[in-house]
Amino acid sequence: MKKKHILLAGLLFAAASTMNSCLDFDDPGSELGINDVQTDDTKHTGNVDSIPYLKEITADGAAEAYETLVDGQFFGSALTAIYNMRGSKGGEPSQAHAYQMQYSLGTDLYAQYFTVPHNDFPYSETVMTSTYHINDKFIGGAYGCYSDAKFGIIPLLQHPAIDSIPEIKAIFLLYYCIAAQEMADLSGPFTYLEDKKGIEDVTEYNDVRTIYYGIEENLNTIVECLKHFDSRPDDYKHIIKSAMKQYCKTNHAENYTKDDCMDSYIRLANSLKLRMAMHISKVEPKTAQKWAEEAVAGGVIEDVGQQHGLFPKNTGMNNFESPFVIISKEWHDVVLSASFESLLMSLNHPYSKYLFAPNSGDIKNKRTGEVLPAKTRICGVRSGTLVGKGQYDPATNPYLNYSEFDPTVITNIKTPKYFIKWAEVDFLRAEGLIRGWKTGDEDAERGAEFYYYRGIDNAFFEEPTGGSQYTAYVGDYKDLPEAIDYISVDPLGEGPDWQSVTTIGVKWNEGDSQETKLEKIITQKYLALFPLSNEAWTELRRTGYPKLFPVLNPDEGDGSIEEGDMIHRIPWWTEDPIAKAMIKTSGIPALGNRPNEQATRLWWDIDAPNF
Repeated sequence: MKKKHILLAGLLFAAASTMNSCLDFDDPGSELGINDVQTDDTKHTGNVDSIPYLKEITADGAAEAYETLVDGQFFGSALTAIYNMRGSKGGEPSQAHAYQMQYSLGTDLYAQYFTVPHNDFPYSETVMTSTYHINDKFIGGAYGCYSDAKFGIIPLLQHPAIDSIPEIKAIFLLYYCIAAQEMADLSGPFTYLEDKKGIEDVTEYNDVRTIYYGIEENLNTIVECLKHFDSRPDDYKHIIKSAMKQYCKTNHAENYTKDDCMDSYIRLANSLKLRMAMHISKVEPKTAQKWAEEAVAGGVIEDVGQQHGLFPKNTGMNNFESPFVIISKEWHDVVLSASFESLLMSLNHPYSKYLFAPNSGDIKNKRTGEVLPAKTRICGVRSGTLVGKGQYDPATNPYLNYSEFDPTVITNIKTPKYFIKWAEVDFLRAEGLIRGWKTGDEDAERGAEFYYYRGIDNAFFEEPTGGSQYTAYVGDYKDLPEAIDYISVDPLGEGPDWQSVTTIGVKWNEGDSQETKLEKIITQKYLALFPLSNEAWTELRRTGYPKLFPVLNPDEGDGSIEEGDMIHRIPWWTEDPIAKAMIKTSGIPALGNRPNEQATRLWWDIDAPNF
């Protein structure tokens, strides 16, 4: 099969195929392989943005189009891309190697959920000395969601046959929109408009505002298309529902055969629009309010079954396993960060009672000689710590003894990989209400407090219908009036004790200031999003919440981050001369003529008050 060299400007990462051992990507080609997008040299250049949903189409016409796309493996490649959007490879819904590259070595660290407890990796000369260290082998991993969505979904959207099943085109365009939004929030500008046209030799970066507005326009068209489905004849609907059941496996309720099968996808589109609206609330507040109110009026996620992501129960595969079983329990590649530890303990969060384990082994204090016995307490590694070598031997690398997921719990629970979670949507609505926007249910006269508490109720990490220890603790948790006075003590004695920076409680107080209410909402959203670190990092940059410890040794990055600040974007990193030239001539102007650095803020990330 002919393989095309595609320069994906904006990604610009070192080829993953050079990695070895636990960091290798398997060959993505399979019976659903990403490499099998086209079986000949035919190029399809259909308009991705155009969805002819008012076109009259017979059931025979839809069936013929569907068969064409199945036979050409366009659907198989697009389904693979959906799995890969949440850290998978090779047509599997769960794959730890890819997940580690996409999240564990990047945004998981930037959001301060985890710390990598060692700086070396087996069978590789690559090291990662600290949280902000730029590594040419790892820096592109976070772009995996978008690159796979582009390669796997855009060819389907460009094929002329897809216009004869426009609802399916709308759904796959929605998946692409999710990936594009996340990509724009990682590094900023990328070749969005040329990517959608399938141009191989891309030349022009688009600024983040252009990308956001393009996505919002797509979302409006997607919603209108899916709403029109109700007027289609029954035999046509049957074909569309069959295609959804086979290839659009992200709706938790699996209601693909129901009359309201499009409802959750409409809500997913509107929920994405609501998320984007809140992202731009500081840079374009009027537009943000308009988008948010339109999204809520059109219907957003309001139920467990309306959520979208990769759920173990509906992937059709029995080997769906949390990637953390391998990354944490077997490889010991992540431990709890001290910031996450401090936040959980300051708020007496349910996760501190069952999800994370105390130190797995004895830890001896380097200064005092005092020993913290194994299984004594939850303890995290301060983000930015210059950890040493050694992935498997705690005797030479004591950081391996710090808190990980409880191995029994993480092995026995099913963990979804969400696109957008119900709890996130409720926290977005709560924030809208404190901003004076119409993001509540006016008929029920529900205020921010209602959505805030409902968001907490549905914030747990586990499969939402499988039972959770979280529910046993959440009632008392919501009643916490103020933060517990907590001090994070490093058992190794590498630095001073760290007083918790979390001072707010959990209980809602209508008399709180607008800023305090926002801090409570974002803090609980950060906990609810876990482990979706890319969105947590976005909200951390946008609002400054939750309050976390400053990352140590920020100079281990590109030298642009000052003490006390955080990383604001992933810089473009490439040795390719063509890509370098394009960064200079197109990327930097799209970035507002600001430097290609970690400290450079994106369009929506402005240094200004939240209100």
